[in-house]
Amino acid sequence: MGETVLVVEDDADIVELLELYLTGSGYEVVSARDGVAALEALRERPVDVALVDIMMPRMSGYDFIKELRATSTVPVIIVSARTQPADKIVGLDAGADGFIAKPFDPLEVTAYIRAVLRRSSLPAPAVGGVATPDEGAVVSVGELTFDTRRLVLARDGVPIALTAAELKIMAKLMASPGRVFSKDQLYACVNGEPAPGGAGSVMMHISNIRAKLEDDPQRPRFIKTVRGLGYVLDGS
Repeated sequence: MGETVLVVEDDADIVELLELYLTGSGYEVVSARDGVAALEALRERPVDVALVDIMMPRMSGYDFIKELRATSTVPVIIVSARTQPADKIVGLDAGADGFIAKPFDPLEVTAYIRAVLRRSSLPAPAVGGVATPDEGAVVSVGELTFDTRRLVLARDGVPIALTAAELKIMAKLMASPGRVFSKDQLYACVNGEPAPGGAGSVMMHISNIRAKLEDDPQRPRFIKTVRGLGYVLDGS
């Protein structure tokens, strides 16, 4: 049985097209016409990745992603005709891991899914480009621990819900506390390679991590900004 893709989309024609290509590529497909139905579907069975539209009845894609992120780190790819920079930023801020513009090439969507699943299935430090100690190892840095098998970050034993992209960034930082990483390096650990304009998404991810991790995100204790260079995890 292949991986399962959740398609959250209210346009029946688009759902039918995605189901055709995704099942043809070996994926199981679960569909929901809005965010409320999608959350109900997730209570019935787990999925490996979600394709989410933004504009839907009852619950928007943004609100669905926020609800999902309270309990899950499953990768989320927004598929939307709303392609202004602000729309993409709001999607990333809500917890999405990628964005595909409509109209789309179904082959591009399946390729994007393969890439996201390939990255999310790797042990966390390997995704960050760092060798893993042994499977199941827990990396500790001060109050923080990172379970590399279960992909769980915790502070003082309390798990912190992070997106797949945020987990990859924390894996990179946790593997080398005290080392400064540039925005390009952190972008590459999430997406596989640097890209023009990637710094903005890294800044958004770091801001989101701080909001969940720090007592005062404006005066971070853990993830420090090194002006002109990047970010560092304080290992003290």
